[in-house]
Amino acid sequence: MNAPERIQPASAIGEILVSRGLLREQDIEPIIERQRSKGEPFGEAAIALKLIARPDLDAALSTQFNYGYLRDGQGTLSRELVTAYKPFSKVAEQMRALRGQLMLRWFTGDPLQKVLTVVSHQPRDGRSFLAANLAVAFSQQGQRTLLIDGDLRKPRQHALFHTSHSAGFAGILAGRAGLEVIENVPGLPGLRVLPAGAVPPNPQELVGMPNLADLLEHAMEQSDVVLIDTPDASTCADAEMMAARTGAALMVTRRHRTPLRGASEFTRRLQDTGVALVGAVLNDG
Repeated sequence: MNAPERIQPASAIGEILVSRGLLREQDIEPIIERQRSKGEPFGEAAIALKLIARPDLDAALSTQFNYGYLRDGQGTLSRELVTAYKPFSKVAEQMRALRGQLMLRWFTGDPLQKVLTVVSHQPRDGRSFLAANLAVAFSQQGQRTLLIDGDLRKPRQHALFHTSHSAGFAGILAGRAGLEVIENVPGLPGLRVLPAGAVPPNPQELVGMPNLADLLEHAMEQSDVVLIDTPDASTCADAEMMAARTGAALMVTRRHRTPLRGASEFTRRLQDTGVALVGAVLNDG
């Protein structure tokens, strides 16, 4: 005699949906009946019966597998965090592909290869957007991820993640703040953000402070992946200095905007100082 077909119980997904008020207890039985007759997963059967919508199932699955995923209306984070709000979109898939390449080329498990500086030659090349969404993608993979806003001139990460601390990265470098200004991101397990803090009058001098080495040492002890956003290289040398301190960089350019000559010269300067250029990203126009 053949063993009876195993039907997915209403436990994991069903319990999550019921606990959120998206399903009623009396909905479970018809879902299981359809599941048995059609051979569908529990969630797909519930959608077919029009008891839940696709976003409801996606959110429940993210909870079941501890996958950071935010629904519209949940939290106060910027909608520019596409990887968090639309994890099944084309942009999110591209971020996961980039994450995979970086895991092969840099984040290989070597304890000395945990920090990557995200750089660009021009402003508005999409560097901060990429750094933020890439950080979300790494955290979704289960990596303990720290995103540092190292742009002490025109910082953006505090606006994307709605951080609360005003001291931030600048405060730590100046010795006015401690590691308590590093913030967990609600709804995205494993992701922490260190905002830039108040814009200082001496950003380049702060980047050269010894406190940066102490911060990076702590970051590597407490994280699997550390990404550092930086200002564009066309207006200051901060990004070069930061990349030299971390030893590795990811170059971000934008189609029809970033001048090839400027980007090439910046790349050469990075390599001349011993920085490993781990990869380059070309954003669409």
